[in-house]
Amino acid sequence: MKQADVTSWIVKPLVFILALVPAGSLVYGLVVDQLGANPVETITHETGEWGLRFLLLTLAITPIQRLAPWSTAIRLRRMLGLFAFFYVLLHFTTYLWLDHFFELEAIIEDISERPYITAGVTALVAMIPLALTSTNGMLKRLGAKRWQALHRLVYVACAAALLHFIWLVKADLRGPLIYTAIGIALMALRYQRKKRRPEQTAAQPAETTLP
Repeated sequence: MKQADVTSWIVKPLVFILALVPAGSLVYGLVVDQLGANPVETITHETGEWGLRFLLLTLAITPIQRLAPWSTAIRLRRMLGLFAFFYVLLHFTTYLWLDHFFELEAIIEDISERPYITAGVTALVAMIPLALTSTNGMLKRLGAKRWQALHRLVYVACAAALLHFIWLVKADLRGPLIYTAIGIALMALRYQRKKRRPEQTAAQPAETTLP
């Protein structure tokens, strides 16, 4: 079996199932009442952190491929990026629905007055065009250069998500700072690669979504 077939028929479905495990565990925990004294807080925290993890995993694909050439990894990038968006969207939906019950006035006040909410919304907004243009068809419509320029929004999303996490946590900052260190390292590695290769003459496959 060719490596491309292994990726399509084995690796991708496996990664897809594993990526759904956090969401599934939250649903199960909610049904059997095992999410602690404040289920809404647990869901909000878990979906947000998993969104950040998948975002960092997406950024890690290129450095991983550079260190240990593995074509399968690059084929997983689009899926990982979309799962990052999925969990961030769940995170925001939980905030809108279960935390604020879609009270627009309170939500707008929160976004305008609380910096960590502003940063979180910025991350989500930056990720929306990335998700919407993640298909092969959108890559062809936009053209390689415009598509790649648009998908640099991933850096805005990552920076905003990290700020959101840091500003949210008021006590133990070790977790947010570890994520931030990883994020800065990954963005620096990718910037270094872009600096070495300022121009790309051919379009990348759509799996490069969220560059």
